[in-house]
Amino acid sequence: MELLEAIEQRHAVRAYQDTPLTDAQKAELRESIRRCNRAGGLHIQLVTDEPRAFSGLMARYGRFSGVRNYIALIGRPGPDFEEKCGYYGEKLALRAQQLGLNTCWVGLTYAKVKDAYRLEPGEKLALVITLGVGRTQGTPHRSRTREEVMRVSGPVPDWFLRGVDAALLAPTAMNQQKFVFTLDGDTVAAAPLGGPYAQVDLGIVKYHFELGAGVNHFKWA
Repeated sequence: MELLEAIEQRHAVRAYQDTPLTDAQKAELRESIRRCNRAGGLHIQLVTDEPRAFSGLMARYGRFSGVRNYIALIGRPGPDFEEKCGYYGEKLALRAQQLGLNTCWVGLTYAKVKDAYRLEPGEKLALVITLGVGRTQGTPHRSRTREEVMRVSGPVPDWFLRGVDAALLAPTAMNQQKFVFTLDGDTVAAAPLGGPYAQVDLGIVKYHFELGAGVNHFKWA
């Protein structure tokens, strides 16, 4: 599965089958995590066969069931920490989709199980991404229009439109899609428009935009 296919097929899934990750899936995810940690200066970790984080009232409120595996997005807080969690976390979510797994971004409705992952001094857990074999493949949500999320004047290149379309398929907090892309020549600026987890969402949509537009066509402002 190509990454653009994974973008199309990925939907939030909250209910999972009692099917363990295969050794091959775990190995691929850990290698992808290693590369993301090295590139982003993060301490992301794969947690497997751990049901406690999603066994309480908070998880039931979030309508989660059968969650035993998740990716813990961990690092040292700083100016771009949350954006990096979004960018590299979505890279891992799409890799999981390529491996035949389903995912869901989770900010609040889970319990922090401190012996399930390792925090170095000064680090924090930002959020998690559940993963596993879903009971369904999830359902697409209604998206905003291109015109609502882009600011341009004059002719709009096809690569920019492809980037915006890919960004509109990105998961965002409460599916609010509070972001805007501005084009100036071959320079693109991406900005959040407020709301919970705005900087995480920014990282997610920037990664989607890069996949849709192609990084050779533009530079970030």
